[in-house]
Amino acid sequence: MSVNAKHLATFILGAAAGVALNKYLQTEEGEKMMSDLKAKGSELKAEAETAMDNAPEYFDKLRAQLAEVFKANFPNAEQAIDDVLGKKPETDQPV
Repeated sequence: MSVNAKHLATFILGAAAGVALNKYLQTEEGEKMMSDLKAKGSELKAEAETAMDNAPEYFDKLRAQLAEVFKANFPNAEQAIDDVLGKKPETDQPV
């Protein structure tokens, strides 16, 4: 792979952008921006952790609500699925 003028120009522009960003972050405004970003990141992390903790309960509740909707609107759905899958109805009698 050869280095051509495009590659060299891209590298130089990237390096210049990095130097400019470093200089900006050393200013008072840059430090304020970084502290704001860190605070927002911490808030988002806390929200994500809370969502992860609540996810199993949420999906259990959703599954129960969906089961109620299906039973109310499609009373024969379970039997139809069993027929399609070839399952035999369960009986309470021991085998």
